[in-house]
Amino acid sequence: MFGFATVVLLVVVVLWHYAIKRRAEQTPVTRTSGWIIWGGLALPTVSITVLLIVGVPIGHRMMPLPDEHALHIQVTGNQWYWQVAYPEHDLQMTDELHIPVNTPVHLHLTSADVIHSFWVPRLGVKLDMLPGRTNLLRLEASAAGVYLGQCAEYCGFGHAHMQFTVTAHEQLDFADWLNEHTSLEQKPQEPDLHGLGLHETSSHESDQPESVQQGEAIDE
Repeated sequence: MFGFATVVLLVVVVLWHYAIKRRAEQTPVTRTSGWIIWGGLALPTVSITVLLIVGVPIGHRMMPLPDEHALHIQVTGNQWYWQVAYPEHDLQMTDELHIPVNTPVHLHLTSADVIHSFWVPRLGVKLDMLPGRTNLLRLEASAAGVYLGQCAEYCGFGHAHMQFTVTAHEQLDFADWLNEHTSLEQKPQEPDLHGLGLHETSSHESDQPESVQQGEAIDE
């Protein structure tokens, strides 16, 4: 795609230059029109060049290129929480990712219900998560710290609360964290949806005796 766009650009520039030269032979080019012509050629060329210089390395860093040292993490978006799994270490978590610094991390992103979007602003990564499809995203943190993530695609009532954290550890600290958590029998934590008002008990139900709420019979 990039090569095709380059060829098209070169053809357009050559034809434009030919048209300008041919017209100049017929009508003298004034100083004002010369500024307009060459300004219209130089400004887009410089702008496109700068964008390519800045954008190509960023896009390259986001591509999940084959890397035997990469850490693989599976992230599944749900309404309205995140399931995180480390398949190589048989570890599962909820609403939090832990990664080592200066290490490529390949995220396998998918959705269990509707369209979500994995977004970590400070790490410069964002990718949609689609039901029935797995998208790959390359993530790498250059400094240790906690980075806040958010779903960037409206997905229903609890969208605003669908947040997660990415904790970047130093290499040795991440190894210690991984050993500590894989040595225990891990189960994904139940998402806390009480703050969204999804599991609130109705006023009528709360007025009933505890035995009635639990479905037990009451002797008359």
